[in-house]
Amino acid sequence: MILAIDTAANLCAACVHDPARGEDRGRSVRDIGKGHAEQLMDVIAEALAAAATAYPDLSRIAVSVGPGSFTGIRVGVATARGLALALKVPAVGVTTLEALASEARAGHPGGTIMAAIDAGRDGLYVAVYDAAGHGLAAPSILPPEDAARLATDHQARVCGSAAATIAAAAGNALAAVAPFAATADIGTYARLAAARPAGDGKPKPLYLRAPDARPQPMPTRGIA
Repeated sequence: MILAIDTAANLCAACVHDPARGEDRGRSVRDIGKGHAEQLMDVIAEALAAAATAYPDLSRIAVSVGPGSFTGIRVGVATARGLALALKVPAVGVTTLEALASEARAGHPGGTIMAAIDAGRDGLYVAVYDAAGHGLAAPSILPPEDAARLATDHQARVCGSAAATIAAAAGNALAAVAPFAATADIGTYARLAAARPAGDGKPKPLYLRAPDARPQPMPTRGIA
């Protein structure tokens, strides 16, 4: 069984996925905005209970590694790494952008997809994938006009929470397709993680921007 967790955006989500049967056995999803650290372990417990599964039954941990909320990503990745270490199972990181693009391809097969989510400060997190899910433009942070040019250059349809922003910046010459969220369904992370080689148990956060919070300088004292 695979346990997938996602805390990269507003959701605090977990699901138990059976890769042999290709189905989710149980899940718990809370739309909380903030406070992932306080609720994630309860959400995981609810997903395990819904699947009638215990921690020793898990063979892999999947986690969303961003881009997204700096604090949320840190909580999710740290939890995934801790569980993988304690259970002696591999952990696999999946980016929010590749998960969103995967859902878009499922609903709109063929062609190129740009996944884009709001990054704040007039910036967008974007990445471009081909029809098979291979990366054509690595995750980056761009202003809407540059993101629109990148999507146009690749003749890409656009999904994610910033899809409408990019379509407008391109003069509505680009097609915006679902999903229009900041993160994918939790089951998508589990399925993508199931399809790739086992990790080393140490997925890393995908931070495309430095955190807003920075250490304050130490006060200086005058010399008498």
